[in-house]
Amino acid sequence: MNLIVSTISQGFIWSIMAIGLFITFRILDFPDMTVEGSFPLGAVTAISLIQSGHSTLYSLLIAFIFGCLAGFATAFLYAKLNVPILLAGILTMTALYSINLRILGKANMSLTKSTNIFNQFGLNKLPTNFNGIILGIIVIALIIFLLIIFLNTEKGQAVIATGDNETMAASLGINTTVMKFIGLMVSNGIVALTGGLIAQQNGFADVNMGIGVIVIGLSAIIIGEVIYPDVPLSIRLITIVIGSIVYRLILMVVLQLGFNTNDLKLISAIILALCLALPTIRAQFLKTLRNGVKTK
Repeated sequence: MNLIVSTISQGFIWSIMAIGLFITFRILDFPDMTVEGSFPLGAVTAISLIQSGHSTLYSLLIAFIFGCLAGFATAFLYAKLNVPILLAGILTMTALYSINLRILGKANMSLTKSTNIFNQFGLNKLPTNFNGIILGIIVIALIIFLLIIFLNTEKGQAVIATGDNETMAASLGINTTVMKFIGLMVSNGIVALTGGLIAQQNGFADVNMGIGVIVIGLSAIIIGEVIYPDVPLSIRLITIVIGSIVYRLILMVVLQLGFNTNDLKLISAIILALCLALPTIRAQFLKTLRNGVKTK
């Protein structure tokens, strides 16, 4: 039971990162690689500040701001210097590796102090691993609430329009460049915030901990879309949380079957590939089924 609760707890926390990724990959339709740099940026920033004596909430706020700055750098390369979005994200991600090393001072750092957000505000009085679930629900509810409010404003609708059809959005007088800046900054800010939370939950930060986070985030998004294919945008954000928990439970089952933990990245990639291929497999199956019925 403790293993299941721990897995669900991780699912809640990681879903925050997937929500941030959703803004670029689904709303803006950008393959943003910056997140593999902004995630550890949030982690190293939070751990460094906590070790320096700053509060956990302050460290997460600064992590979010630094993530926004990372998104700004990618947006500037893409929107102002006309660097292709994929390459712009890779350039920022590469630069962030050195920046993360500068912030941390070394490749990794443990959180030697017992102070982290998971044992503050009465969360330490909860049963084992329930602090992650409660904190995750609170943060997710706040982020989804703020995102829904923003996306229903004029600016938010402009961001959605930019992702749907940039040419049409520009013809309507929308400054699509500004919308790209907003989307990339908010997305990477949320991703960096998640990095800060994960680092506190794990008790350490590592400059390489961003490798593969795109696969984790996309898996949560795609699984949520497969389970709930046609839902409004506000509900879609909630399905991402469900997808993240399901993804974590799948990994737990796979590991319980005896697979090596070193294969986690490979397993994650296979899960994502299967989820991406599922609509095609389903369509082919239905087509074959209909053809079989017509033949009879």
